[in-house]
Amino acid sequence: MRMLQAEELFRKILESGSKNKRPRLLGLDVGSKYVGLAVSDEQNRIALPLSVLSRTKTNINLMADDFKTLVSKYSLAGFVVGYPFNLHGQHSPDAVQVRLLAGELCKTGKLADMCYTYWDENFTSKCVEALLHPLNLKNRDEAKTMTDKFAAVCILQGYLDNMNRKLRPADKSEA
Repeated sequence: MRMLQAEELFRKILESGSKNKRPRLLGLDVGSKYVGLAVSDEQNRIALPLSVLSRTKTNINLMADDFKTLVSKYSLAGFVVGYPFNLHGQHSPDAVQVRLLAGELCKTGKLADMCYTYWDENFTSKCVEALLHPLNLKNRDEAKTMTDKFAAVCILQGYLDNMNRKLRPADKSEA
C-alpha cells in the first residue's frame, strides 16, 4: 500500500476508467474494535454504507484478505482513511490507531498495489450518534457498528464532495 496526497488519489481515479464507470473508493472509520466501511458509487460522487470489520491484534491477515476481496468485488482503486486531527490541524492521540492499522496492512503485502490517503474525520462519529439517537437502538453493539459504518460514509462523502468541487471539470451534461 502506498500513501498518496488526497488530490493525487482522486486525480488517479479521474484518469482511470470511463466517464460513467471509474474505479471506486473505500472509506474507513478506524476504531480500536471495529473498522466501519463505506464505498463510493461508480461516478465517485456518493458514499454508501457497506459493512463493519472486527479488529483485533491477531486478525490483520484476515482483514487484509477481506480488503482484497472488496477491492476485486467493487473495483476499488484506493482507500480514504479517516484521520483524527485535533481542532488545530495536528495529530490527535487517537491517530495512533489509524497509523497502526495502515502500517499493519502494508506489512501483510496483500494490498501492495493499493493506494490510500488520510482524510479528517473530526466529529463524524458524534454527528452519526446524534442522527441515530432518535432511533433508540437498544443493542449497544448494533448501535456501535451502525455508528462506525455511517461514520465511514461521512468521511468518504466529505472527501468526495471536496475533491469533486476542486478537481472534477465542470460538465453540464452530468448535472
